[in-house]
Amino acid sequence: MSYTSKFTRISPKKQYRHIGEDRQRFDASDIVTGKAMFLNDFKMDDLLYAKALRSPHAHARIVKIDISKAEAFPGVHRVLYYGNIPEACKGWGLSTPPAVPILRDKAAYVGDAVALVAAETEQIAEEACDLIEIEYEVLPAVFSTVEAVKPDAPRVHDAFESNILPNVPFMTEHMMDHLVRGDVEKAFAECDHVVEGEGEYNSLGSPMAMEAPGVIMKLEQGRLKAWATTQVAMLYGPSTGVRMQGFPVDTTAFNIGGGFGNKASMQTTTMYTALLAMSTHRPVKMNLTKTEQLLVHDERIGMYMKGKVGIKDGLIHAVKGICYLDCGAYNDCGQWQMGVGLGETQVALGKCQNWDIEGKLVMTNHVQTGAVRGFGGQEIKAVLMPLVMRAVTDMGVDPVEFCARNFAQQGDGWYWRSDYKWYNCREQDYAPVMYKAAEAFGWKDKYKGWLKPTRVEGNKAVGVGVSVHGNADVGEDTAEAYVRFEASGLVYLHAGIAETGAGQRSNIRKYVAEVFDIPVEKVILAPLNSEANPFDAGPIGSRCTITLGTAVTRAAEDCRRQILDAAAKAFFCSPEDLFFKEGFVFYKSRPTQPHHIFEFSHFGSSYTGTGRWTSDYSKSNFNIYFSEVEVDLDTGATKLLKVLVGTDVGQVIDPLTLEMQIHGGFGAAAADSGLFEGNVLDTTTGHIMTGNMIDYKWRTFDDFPDIEAIVEETQPEISRFKATGFGEISGAPGPASMMMAISNAIGVDYCEYPASREGILKALGKL
Repeated sequence: MSYTSKFTRISPKKQYRHIGEDRQRFDASDIVTGKAMFLNDFKMDDLLYAKALRSPHAHARIVKIDISKAEAFPGVHRVLYYGNIPEACKGWGLSTPPAVPILRDKAAYVGDAVALVAAETEQIAEEACDLIEIEYEVLPAVFSTVEAVKPDAPRVHDAFESNILPNVPFMTEHMMDHLVRGDVEKAFAECDHVVEGEGEYNSLGSPMAMEAPGVIMKLEQGRLKAWATTQVAMLYGPSTGVRMQGFPVDTTAFNIGGGFGNKASMQTTTMYTALLAMSTHRPVKMNLTKTEQLLVHDERIGMYMKGKVGIKDGLIHAVKGICYLDCGAYNDCGQWQMGVGLGETQVALGKCQNWDIEGKLVMTNHVQTGAVRGFGGQEIKAVLMPLVMRAVTDMGVDPVEFCARNFAQQGDGWYWRSDYKWYNCREQDYAPVMYKAAEAFGWKDKYKGWLKPTRVEGNKAVGVGVSVHGNADVGEDTAEAYVRFEASGLVYLHAGIAETGAGQRSNIRKYVAEVFDIPVEKVILAPLNSEANPFDAGPIGSRCTITLGTAVTRAAEDCRRQILDAAAKAFFCSPEDLFFKEGFVFYKSRPTQPHHIFEFSHFGSSYTGTGRWTSDYSKSNFNIYFSEVEVDLDTGATKLLKVLVGTDVGQVIDPLTLEMQIHGGFGAAAADSGLFEGNVLDTTTGHIMTGNMIDYKWRTFDDFPDIEAIVEETQPEISRFKATGFGEISGAPGPASMMMAISNAIGVDYCEYPASREGILKALGKL
């Protein structure tokens, strides 16, 4: 099946020289010719290679371990297990809080590392792992959050009193784990309609970035230096430094072959490599295989919710429930994911004033989980929105009308992320783009009502669905930048942004080029490392457009101001009499006579400007997702026919990048987790049965439907260039919209992630 893509900008855009225009990426030639530098292209003398011996059991205690044969194997430099960890590293821990010893006499999931080997080659390290002899005592395991919270459930980690993780500060912030607003019980009594239900989103989906995770660690002058596939190079250092008992970490990142969230801290891979580097006093590299990437690297979190929703006058009036976030055996950011998820529910249901949702982080005996595109908000809304829509349709309210009336607008507000701090929503009204997107999709013609198909042709039924998403993390965390103007006319930008394939590093130069009114090719971006660049949390949460974009803009403006001030002083005029273009200063009264920097500065002078953004969660981004599916009523097979994404990004920075983000979100968050993708966990043994790219079913390009995007540009006063990020949420409402579409097609309430033939046939009473 072929598919078409249509990208429509529906409002007149403000005219800029670079902003809003497609520009060729500066790294385009290197990428297509194979010259681009990735971690595996980086060479280092004296490098050792690391491998982990992994448990074959989901839960087991080590009764006996013998590493002598592995230690004696030629080319092996170190074999580590819980009994010989270097003294300086004995306090290192995994998870958050980092209370689980990095190596111990117990395995918590199939694939958990029980020993580490550093050797001259990867092959030697693998062979040495096979020589380690271990005797296990197999223990009872638990794979369901509902079972794991029971008092008599097997305890995943001895370090915690139960399988529920304590809510400790994450990166010094205390994250929200219980959303309480208003008087919920009183509000339910006032409602016109109340529904209760439960749902689960727990497919153990893997983002499977093209480049497998990898890291090199080296101990140098009392610090650890890292070269890693991390998408958050500036955050990677501080986060691992905290876990490593005070060891500072300087990080370098090259091109990254896809991030999708779980190429951030890479906690276990990072910690194991650092442990061996500390032990051997040699640089050590650990690169996961594709199978390891599937089976032992961070998967998408699971979410179970039991909830109650009430509607009054067409608006959500009260929400109550309990959420279990499935951490698996380890999770290094679950507190953050829960806080963000609870925040995002308030954005989508912005008119609701009465809330009581308790969140719990639950450990289970399956593969570790972590940051994945969607980051808590996608998962919690995937189980909440179907319940909400059930109440909406019971009342006979059109789902699009409901979304437009309930989504947060200026004047609403939310608690966000940490310490229950309140933010008043500003600069947004997304109702207009919802209606325009609905019109482009043909919603009024296709939607026939809840549990009613659009049409039925023989054994094929077609249904449509819709859901919405928004995330105030567009303003999260600190961003800093330096801009240096040289007499050569080149402008050097120092900013901590990684290139994960979407053109982030190319696009960030546009802000500088626009401020200086110069060709974008004259903006040179410094290599990405934490020694030469200021702090930035990196491309996560759709944040870089507002946060780093603002910091870079302010740095460029600061630098430009210094140049004009110096010129004005030399020319005995006011800076307001001058302007800057193409690397030269001009009098406004003589716009054809350029003045070079040499005319008012010493030879070799340069000017450096600085810019900073401080976190602000008062603005969210937006996505409405329409899905049209065809279901075979005899086999349960589901085929996507059409997807339409509607958004208002304020101002498009790079049209092609935005279009590709929409396609990437469809694949990495929407259709993959809604319809196609999911690991198969054997809950008898704890083994994941889908450890290769044949058994792990991904959609192919033949599975792509027609994709259309409707993009509004309303120019909110949030920054100089008025742009709002979109990447994180570009697919987030997709799974819920697909569940509604399937339900409407088959005439039965259905919500199972990912949708399966067996599940649909069971819902139809045919199995």
